[in-house]
Amino acid sequence: MSKSCCSHSHAAPIKAVGKAAPHQHEHGHDSHCCDTAAPVSCSASTASHAHQEQEVNESPGDEEPPRGSCQSQGCCDSQPAHDHSDHAGHDHQSVADSPEPLASPTQNSRRHSWQVLGMDCPSCARKIETAVSRVEGVQQARVLFATEKLVVDLAPGLSPDPVTAAVRQAGFRLKGEASAKAAAGQPRGPLLTALGNLFSKYGQPLSLAALMLVAALLPDTLGQPLFILATLWGLWPVARKAWALTRSGSPFAIETLMTVAALGALFLGETAEAAMVLLLFMLGEHLEAYAAGRARAGVTALMALVPDQALRIRTTADGEIREEVAADELRPGDIIEIAPGARLPADARLLDPLGAFDESALTGESIPVERRQGDKVPAGSLAADRVLRLEVVSEPGNNAIDRILHLIEEAESQRAPIERFIDRFSRWYTPAMMLVALLVVIVPPLAFGQSWDEWIYRGLALLLIGCPCALVISTPAAVTSALAAATRQGALIKGGAALERLAHVDTIAFDKTGTLTLGKPRLTELVSLTGQAETELLALAAAIEQGSHHPLARAVVAAASEQGLTLAAASELRALPGMGVEGRIDSALWQLLAPSRVPALGEALEAQVAALERQGKTVILLCRMGEAPVAMLALRDQIRPDAAAALRELRELGLQSIMLTGDNPRAAEAIAGELAMEWRASLLPEGKVEEIARLAKTRKVAMIGDGINDAPAMKRASIGIAMGGGTDVALETADAALTHNQLGGLAAMIRLSRSALANIHQNIALALGLKAIFLVTSLLGITGLWIAVLADTGATALVTANALRLLRKR
Repeated sequence: MSKSCCSHSHAAPIKAVGKAAPHQHEHGHDSHCCDTAAPVSCSASTASHAHQEQEVNESPGDEEPPRGSCQSQGCCDSQPAHDHSDHAGHDHQSVADSPEPLASPTQNSRRHSWQVLGMDCPSCARKIETAVSRVEGVQQARVLFATEKLVVDLAPGLSPDPVTAAVRQAGFRLKGEASAKAAAGQPRGPLLTALGNLFSKYGQPLSLAALMLVAALLPDTLGQPLFILATLWGLWPVARKAWALTRSGSPFAIETLMTVAALGALFLGETAEAAMVLLLFMLGEHLEAYAAGRARAGVTALMALVPDQALRIRTTADGEIREEVAADELRPGDIIEIAPGARLPADARLLDPLGAFDESALTGESIPVERRQGDKVPAGSLAADRVLRLEVVSEPGNNAIDRILHLIEEAESQRAPIERFIDRFSRWYTPAMMLVALLVVIVPPLAFGQSWDEWIYRGLALLLIGCPCALVISTPAAVTSALAAATRQGALIKGGAALERLAHVDTIAFDKTGTLTLGKPRLTELVSLTGQAETELLALAAAIEQGSHHPLARAVVAAASEQGLTLAAASELRALPGMGVEGRIDSALWQLLAPSRVPALGEALEAQVAALERQGKTVILLCRMGEAPVAMLALRDQIRPDAAAALRELRELGLQSIMLTGDNPRAAEAIAGELAMEWRASLLPEGKVEEIARLAKTRKVAMIGDGINDAPAMKRASIGIAMGGGTDVALETADAALTHNQLGGLAAMIRLSRSALANIHQNIALALGLKAIFLVTSLLGITGLWIAVLADTGATALVTANALRLLRKR
């Protein structure tokens, strides 16, 4: 699923990110990951350089294929083949009817990707998918609207040229083609370039408006022919695109409706109205393009966070060599240097003793974060105060920014149920409206002897009401705006489906260690039970905990290190699943066990253990194999400073909270008592799943955690939320993540999801309400063609403006 980490269990050793995992233990309580990897799986870089492709290995023994080679213009790099089927495997009702997610390439395919220009709304993405899917040899095609990426799996040996031709034939452009044409032409100054870009973008509507203005000022004898000329001038690109879309498999596009309406108006002699219909349509298209650009602004800003160049430091026999290289040439182990105000080109580990980084673009935290030597710093972070040296730890295309972009792309396959319904509805809505318009045209004249001209005109007006643009954009505009707003606040939500489920949640289940607490326990007491020196006992305990990345193990080792103790070499280290850990020191087998796993403690010792556990501490006992305990160690984790305030906010929103933990009941009760919440303790991972399933019978439950042992429960919940500092497995499994690792963002995320759902309902009501009103007025002959177009454009504008309000949510 992802780069995993080490849990405190020896039963399933998993390689840690960037380091070996010598052994792992389990103390019969929550097991947690050692590494704080950045969210989610890897992604392709979003650079807009030449086309790259990826060939899937023909056999398991093949070496990893090259990352790609430059072949054709206008595409972004290939997307690594990851299987995200797990993510789509929730027990949620919504998943059953979700669209097919972008699967990994098959053994006999090559993956290609391009960036497409000219998409104004998600319906444009569907048109491109339809056109490309008809190309011979295409195994699957997906358009990721948020990042404007077209991803195609082609049969091996086939050229991607027919795919690019299909995109152009459907009326869209590939990134890089326009700049290539400009570079091939005569060099122009900046003023001429700006004027050329302005004319290419707005030349058609501006020239059409100018012709209409001149025609309106002239007498009818001259104005009428000029209106006809204006209509034909405006109709030419629209009709050409309608024909291209019809040939590529999308005959019921809005361009088709506009073409029929304009030709019909010309036939009836309504030349001025025909020209006005086209002008309003063009203005509506530019409005949708602006809205799409605003909605994608957050994604574009993320792409810009990673610099293209980096300063790499190489050490040779002659000394240090400083060289500027492309960011995608950096590899793990490279040493880089960044100046104050510069951004990191890759995930890196700090080599200097101390450094401050502004990570607000990724986490939403405006105050620079102090990092110490060895700390990992995500790509896109800005060096705040001094020149710093770091060691690169991420592969090209797999840094923190790439993973966020990949998450955004992945989110598009996880659409909200309401969005999927609107998508299905719009597919038959336009053909149905065309049929109704046809019946309006022919039934009254044939059945009742009405005027043909009058009912053709009303039918054309009805045809324009069949445009589904405002309806189609109503949901994705709100979803995209909400996801962008959440990203700015340090929260990542995997698509509209997760957003909608989050809005309906009424109960939140929390893991304890690393979620409600900091996950950094400290040794608070060590009690010798035999009179032996406490330092000797601590050294024994630390010796068999060496090498483990579990928080409790690290706390014991850290306590021994602070006292400067010398640790003996331990051998035969072994985890005892659900019990603890053991190791051999000087021929004696020593064990660290949970109190519940030690038989016959005795009343006095049981009382001591109970007293410590009531204080919220975790107790472990040191003993020789088969003998009575010789020492009792108590460790206490610290509650997150923002936990109490976060839970209070959730209660104000009407949500219930419950803590699910593998820790002992007394420690759980102590923590839950301080936070005033329900609790369930002594739960293994399967126990957490069973508890979530029980709650889900009567409630909508969200599960928030950070450890590998939380992943199954997060999958079983209505929605899983991961802490940003948690394991890769938890982040991969989750539907959402708090990248700033603060519980205070949870209430804000839920408020945003509720606002987004309300916004979607408002948008649908606006789109359908206006259509219903003008459907009646058009049938009654009260409103005409240009009013119908204005109503549709106005609905699109209102829906878009309403959705963009979500970008201002704080």
